[in-house]
Amino acid sequence: MALTVREAAGRLVEQVAHVVVGKPRATEQLLAALLVEGHVLLDDVPGVGKTMLARSVARSLDLAFRRVQCTPDLVPSDITGVSIYDQRTQRFEYRPGPLAANVVLVDEINRATPRAQSSLLEAMQERQVTVDETTHALPDPFVVIATQNPIELEGTFPLPEAQLDRFLFLVNLGYPDADDEDAILKLHGPATVQPEVLRPILDAAAVATLRAEVRAVRVGDAVRGYVAALVRATRALGDIELGASPRAALALYRAAQAHAAIRGRAYVLPDDVKAQAGAVLRHRLFLKADALMRGRTTAAVVAEVLARTPVPAEDVAASAG
Repeated sequence: MALTVREAAGRLVEQVAHVVVGKPRATEQLLAALLVEGHVLLDDVPGVGKTMLARSVARSLDLAFRRVQCTPDLVPSDITGVSIYDQRTQRFEYRPGPLAANVVLVDEINRATPRAQSSLLEAMQERQVTVDETTHALPDPFVVIATQNPIELEGTFPLPEAQLDRFLFLVNLGYPDADDEDAILKLHGPATVQPEVLRPILDAAAVATLRAEVRAVRVGDAVRGYVAALVRATRALGDIELGASPRAALALYRAAQAHAAIRGRAYVLPDDVKAQAGAVLRHRLFLKADALMRGRTTAAVVAEVLARTPVPAEDVAASAG
């Protein structure tokens, strides 16, 4: 019997917890991105488990997985692939790069040069790569999980606005609480538990079924209007240089559908939109210089927008119907 989205999320969170302690929300976000054809940027300080989480989720999926370790000498062909001349056939043959996988971990993405970073743009948006004027389709499903360290500046290249906008979610893992940190020491103290101990629980066919369930989640007129109102409100604040785009509105809409499905509902509530607003919007907002000098953050702006925007009195019964 096929799993529902809620059941799949529960099993994934339970399994990943055998390796990564205390990150159920981030695990759900990675699944949500996969189910709505989005990508995730894990942005946090070193040592909190970004790479381990990505590898654990990938290991739990019966899908092709590749990893790219970004360095300043990385060139686009290292990611997209290259055409090599075959003397026997006297033709150029395309040798796929690591992007020709279902789940691609791009580790320390801000260590790659802008030229190498830009090679991801077409893949993340169009699900294809172009090498030597020939376009090659990427496998389906396709999701990029990138990591970066926000406090390290030496030898790094900040992601431009267009690159950030390609990510559905910006996820911060944060430090563990006291109980979780004790559990980490208990689990990994004797010997580090690697993601290879995990077994796949979802294959491509299961992912396709779960995607269809998410797409079928209903979004009422009032909730759809709420999504639009939140996004439009980010463009009207005085501290904002660049507000959220229509792509951000689509991302928030789909992310709310995924959140509702993970919670076991076939309809979206305003609370689903609120739950996803921070991860969807904060990396798409850019503050004016004076706001940055005052210590303003995009997370605070999103919180302000949520507090100011009227929440629709959505009738649950009508939504469920």
